[in-house]
Amino acid sequence: MSQRIEQLIKNNREWASRFEKSNPGIFDKLGKQQNPDYLWIGCSDSRVPANTIIGLDPGEVFVHRNVANIVNHSDLSVLSVLEYAVSVLKVSDIILCGHYGCGGVKAALESCEHGIVDNWLRGIKDTYQSHREEFEAISIEEERVNYLCELNVIKQVQNICHTTIVQNAWKSGQKLSVHGVIYGINDGILKDLKVTTNSISQLEPIYQLHD
Repeated sequence: MSQRIEQLIKNNREWASRFEKSNPGIFDKLGKQQNPDYLWIGCSDSRVPANTIIGLDPGEVFVHRNVANIVNHSDLSVLSVLEYAVSVLKVSDIILCGHYGCGGVKAALESCEHGIVDNWLRGIKDTYQSHREEFEAISIEEERVNYLCELNVIKQVQNICHTTIVQNAWKSGQKLSVHGVIYGINDGILKDLKVTTNSISQLEPIYQLHD
């Protein structure tokens, strides 16, 4: 085992000891079940750790992360997480979190090839194209990236709400809200983008699924 991994193992043991002392019996409790109220879907960026920035302990938030916090309707990974969180864990809130300066969003704005990730980011390019005139009026590159980061969060909230998973939960009477927030890496602050959705009636008619 490398020294780096050995250090991580040591860090883990020290953390586990501290956490148990401050929360007696916590690992016994966590070993029996998880009962989180929140599903967090965020970016894989190492600077945006879900539990840390919202001040929650292990067991309090169910987490899925991928490049540029995308909810793709053909991605079985995110859909499986979504289904388990909504149908089994019965979370009450889904938080879609993006972050300013996202490398994936920046890559989507570029025309050069980055590899297989270009296929993953195609939907962000589509979002840019839908707002192309707005972007042409923004001359500062950083502002263009950050605006697209916000639009991407809004789009992914819509994608979550358009799934049969979420709409079936609403139709069954389950209380479930979907929120869109964005994180500032430079200041550690979350911003609510005010796109919270909690019923089918809030969706555009073409996306509403009825029995």
